Amino acid sequence: MYLKTIDFSKYSSIKIGQPVEVLMIERGDSIPADRFLVGGANNLLVTPTPPPLMMLSKDFSYIESDGATLTIGAATPTGRIVSYARKHDIGGFEFLAKLPGTLGGVLAMNAGVKAYEVFNILDSIEIDGEWREKGSIEHGYRFARLGGCATAAKFPIVKGFDKALQGELAKLRSNQPSDPSAGSAFKNPPGDAAGRLIDAVGLKGMEHGGMAWSSKHANFLVNLGGGTYEDAKYLIDLAREKVKAEFGIELELEVQIV
Repeated sequence: MYLKTIDFSKYSSIKIGQPVEVLMIERGDSIPADRFLVGGANNLLVTPTPPPLMMLSKDFSYIESDGATLTIGAATPTGRIVSYARKHDIGGFEFLAKLPGTLGGVLAMNAGVKAYEVFNILDSIEIDGEWREKGSIEHGYRFARLGGCATAAKFPIVKGFDKALQGELAKLRSNQPSDPSAGSAFKNPPGDAAGRLIDAVGLKGMEHGGMAWSSKHANFLVNLGGGTYEDAKYLIDLAREKVKAEFGIELELEVQIV
């Protein structure tokens, strides 16, 4: 393991943060229990005083096949996984198209599109060096309680990559803004949509400092240039407050704040 300085104002998808010394974990290392694991920083909002951080090195970016099962390292980019699946005609990974980040982040959030999510196709996850079957891991809509650091996952190989489905699912993201963001800010409440609720309380397009609730999709908190953590937190708190007052709904963050 080694230390590396990462500037989160450049590295994170929302372009907020500062240079932070991050512990890089290599294969064979013991994984510290006192550090927060950062992946591709695609759903991350870094505070001015983050906890000690760590990240998996490129050692954990790999795809291996034994003919029946894929073993994929947690630092593997989602784009590489989709490309591999398409090249080798393996089905089930179509929903990862245009979903940014690495496998580790996808596992930690049970990420997906509509009814397609990673736990649907998963066999097991290596957590803190031990393999655990997916049935032993509590998970649901946009969450998974891994209870440790995921370093790899196994998936049964199912033949038949569906290019039409890939295009259909990727098209669902065409309404997402191109400005820097951390993806969906809030999880959708049961039977409703966070974007609809934010729009309904009049916050769609609202700006504060360098941040705004996107005028294209109200559940996306976007950086218009020079946005700060304080700007972002103000808009997050305001949305939760207004939606709670108007609809009695507690919006749950999908973005992780560290």
